[in-house]
Amino acid sequence: MKLLFIRHGDPDYSIDSLTEKGHREAKYLAERLSQVDAKAYYVSPLGRAKDTAEYTLKQVGREAVECKWLREFAPVIERPDAPGEKRIVWDWLPQDWLPEARFLDCDRWYEPEIFENAGIREEYEWVTRSFDELLAAHGYRRDGRIYRAEKPNNDTLMFFCHFGVTCVLLSHLLHISPMILWHGVCAAPTSVTMAVTEERRQGIAVFRMSSFGDVSHLYVKNEPSAFAARFCECFDNEEERHD
Repeated sequence: MKLLFIRHGDPDYSIDSLTEKGHREAKYLAERLSQVDAKAYYVSPLGRAKDTAEYTLKQVGREAVECKWLREFAPVIERPDAPGEKRIVWDWLPQDWLPEARFLDCDRWYEPEIFENAGIREEYEWVTRSFDELLAAHGYRRDGRIYRAEKPNNDTLMFFCHFGVTCVLLSHLLHISPMILWHGVCAAPTSVTMAVTEERRQGIAVFRMSSFGDVSHLYVKNEPSAFAARFCECFDNEEERHD
């Protein structure tokens, strides 16, 4: 089974939709995804993801199931460098969390007090449990760190969602801390990430990421990828996002 995680197009967060560029990106994305024979489509309840998905869904004449747990993963914390100011859980300075080794541990990343106070573990478990229930409905039941291929298949599922929650789902599939993904990779708007099952022994499957953040549908249209979710390459780059 193949899982495609698609980030929404260039966002206009003020209206929870897309910029003009974001709509253009979603249109190019639809040209690519309409060639994929998908078994099912799932979408976040947030407008920017739904607006992105709509271009593909119209082309293929299908509807998507809206899943509340696919919304952006957005518990808030009080960043150490900004007392009293609330920020999304994965938006804080690397130098403030990297010294704490537990953040890098797939079994202990949620233990530090800053996450414990924000209820991060409960939110993470709700999202991943809901995800596993969906996978079980498609034939793959979680059993510890593997999946039992109860009804093995070559189906493709598409998830139109967000960067933060995609990292959560990938961390669950690949058994790594989401902090490593939130801070170590970046998926540009409308990028496509794929995870595929491998069943090397009958009935026992694991997921393996075969591609991450693919924006080839933009390259072929000479459309540059959007900067959203990235920070300045150099501090003196005033035109790029700093914080």
